[in-house]
Amino acid sequence: MIRLATWNIHGGVGADGHFVPNRIADVLREMHADIVALQEVESGRTGFDMLKWLSEHSGMHAIAGPTLVRGSGDYGNALLTRFPVISTRLLDLSVPGREPRGAIMATLDTSGGLMRVIATHLGLQPSERRAQVRSLLGELTRIEAANGSALEAAARETMVLMGDLNEWSLWGRPLRWLHHWFEDAPAPRSFPARWPVFALDRIWVKPRPMLVRVATHRSRIARIASDHLPVVAVIEPLRR
Repeated sequence: MIRLATWNIHGGVGADGHFVPNRIADVLREMHADIVALQEVESGRTGFDMLKWLSEHSGMHAIAGPTLVRGSGDYGNALLTRFPVISTRLLDLSVPGREPRGAIMATLDTSGGLMRVIATHLGLQPSERRAQVRSLLGELTRIEAANGSALEAAARETMVLMGDLNEWSLWGRPLRWLHHWFEDAPAPRSFPARWPVFALDRIWVKPRPMLVRVATHRSRIARIASDHLPVVAVIEPLRR
């Protein structure tokens, strides 16, 4: 089995308003995840390289996906993984006039075969998210077409999409489009961390039968380390 997780770490600032990166590292250790998508990874305001620090403390390889690059540092997405990285690519999902957004696309050599992981953090406006999901699905469709038929692609490669989708409406078009492409997946409430009401953080897996379970990680420290709870999924490779 492989454990996946997605977590918006809010720049290391917890629900109590304090910047305590040790709490982020502690929760990563608690989850025992093999692949973790992180959002709002901040290295400028904090004065040190948060991603490098988390990579060293978790023992995982780090892939950076900054969306805001400034002279004092950067900010954006990241991926941590215990598996060898075959390739990485950054997708620009920015919409004019809005905060820059993007996605990390990484191909990993996992214990269950090749896995393509897309880690993202979508925008705050509905029209923005619709444009970003159309871009993501267009990219995924091109990948399947390049690999051959959907059945042949599924036999060679697992697809995972995870991150903070910022989609507040259960009936929003972005979610409907993603459910159609990946098939429906559980969506536990993850925000706000102390009293979660909204399922903003999501994990989809294709082929869908690989997805065993999805749940929030609700430890005492996870409830205060960020304003989002981590979402953890367990997948089991299909027998070929």
